[in-house]
Amino acid sequence: MKVVAIVGSIRKDSYNLQLAKHVQKRYADQLEVEILDLAPLPMYNQDIELNAPQEVLDFKAKVNEADAVLWVTPEYNSTIPGVLGNAIDWLSRVEKVMNGKPSIIMGSSMGILGSVKAQMHLRDILFASGLNSPVLGGNEVYIGAAHEKFDAEGNLTDEATIAFLDDVIANFQEWTKPYVKQYV
Repeated sequence: MKVVAIVGSIRKDSYNLQLAKHVQKRYADQLEVEILDLAPLPMYNQDIELNAPQEVLDFKAKVNEADAVLWVTPEYNSTIPGVLGNAIDWLSRVEKVMNGKPSIIMGSSMGILGSVKAQMHLRDILFASGLNSPVLGGNEVYIGAAHEKFDAEGNLTDEATIAFLDDVIANFQEWTKPYVKQYV
């Protein structure tokens, strides 16, 4: 299954980027995960949406070609980061490439809640009419105290978290089967 990972942080050493890389590496035999870079995306502007810059067209094409989307978000001010909101704005306009595409949400933070508020907001946003993305429920991944669960090289080292992710990814693969067929 081809999955694009959209990480709501453009920070080089982001724990959420490390989480996306963990998923990409650990499940490489089951999922083809491409992590998309949000840094090149210009701010959404309705004046240019019909003649969007190439960076936007490339970004939307990769999402469109994927079977599913992995959203990995930090929490800024109790919600999603602006860079993630900007990416979502581009995805929800003109060619609505998220329509019907299954999603899974994960996130981490140094705090104990592991981006729970941001993920709740993101879940609501993904159900908006311009996106209409079904989201895997009951498999929420909130990684709190991320600074204690990743090593200096960015590897996830917490065995309980790794085991939990193994279950979530297996559930995600099973849950997406009916959706993936429509994209094959």
